[in-house]
Amino acid sequence: MKFIDETVITVQSGNGGRGCVSFRREKFIPKGGPDGGDGGRGGDVILRASSARRTLYRFRFEREFKAENGGHGQGNQRSGRDGEDLILEIPPGTVVTDVDTGEIVKDFDSLEESFIIANGGRGGQGNTRFKSSTHRTPRFAQPGEPGQFLNLKLELKLLADVGLVGLPNAGKSTLIRAMTSARPKVGSYPFTTLTPSLGVVQTGWGDPFVVADIPGLIEGAHQGTGLGIRFLRHVERTRVLVHLIDVDQIDPDDPLGSMRTINTELALYSEDLARKPQIVVLNKLDLPQAGELADVFEAAAEVSPGALEPLRISAETGDGLQQLISRILLLLDRPHEDL
Repeated sequence: MKFIDETVITVQSGNGGRGCVSFRREKFIPKGGPDGGDGGRGGDVILRASSARRTLYRFRFEREFKAENGGHGQGNQRSGRDGEDLILEIPPGTVVTDVDTGEIVKDFDSLEESFIIANGGRGGQGNTRFKSSTHRTPRFAQPGEPGQFLNLKLELKLLADVGLVGLPNAGKSTLIRAMTSARPKVGSYPFTTLTPSLGVVQTGWGDPFVVADIPGLIEGAHQGTGLGIRFLRHVERTRVLVHLIDVDQIDPDDPLGSMRTINTELALYSEDLARKPQIVVLNKLDLPQAGELADVFEAAAEVSPGALEPLRISAETGDGLQQLISRILLLLDRPHEDL
């Protein structure tokens, strides 16, 4: 399934039914009086965050949605039927913005959360409502109120505890396969993964946590270079970043260069991203000469600000994964305000 993380749709709630102008007509009752019923209420348009939806894919081809109109009032004081509500399921993590005003209408950050995005129009009152001692035969009724029409931008920001970041081909897809049951495509590609993947890590000794494999970033990503901004937004919701570095690509003359590139892009996109706690991980320790390159990186890291204390792992063989998971849990167990 193609990953769709941003789209624009139009929604319209139902119009209210019009009130009825009617008079009672029965044998031997020549002046029965008004008996027009009210119109029914138009249906609402409701957005609901559902676990059954992982992407905005359904909105790729269908972008116009309308709830049912209310029924018109009838004689004998019969009210029109209320229009049926239209419920649109969206993935949790979707931010809804009014295109015309630029205002964020709703941020769906909780599962099964529902929100009425467009209220149905009220039904009009029938002429029975306007009968009075001075006006016994009203020959008018109210029209129903129109529904609301909105242009909405839906933007999906993945909800995950941990985000995997790094340059293309750093091994993020392999790592998420090793840690979770997620099955992204993996291989020694010269390009980045095109879609984020989510996986749940079942530790056995702590609460499960969700990991997002964020597609590889490149220099200029904060300005939209490559897949840049499209996927940087998904990092914003994570609490902890795992910064994956391919030891085979470490330059001995500038061992911290790749890490600096990613951190610069994160900081230029958002200061909040730059402040998120990071676990630096040296991956592919199963490759020849990986140990020597890891030593070079760690030596440079010791004299850099912050003393990075990187972890050594091999996502391919599984070496070091338990240590990585333990460190992630230590950070996640800290209160939110400490992160």
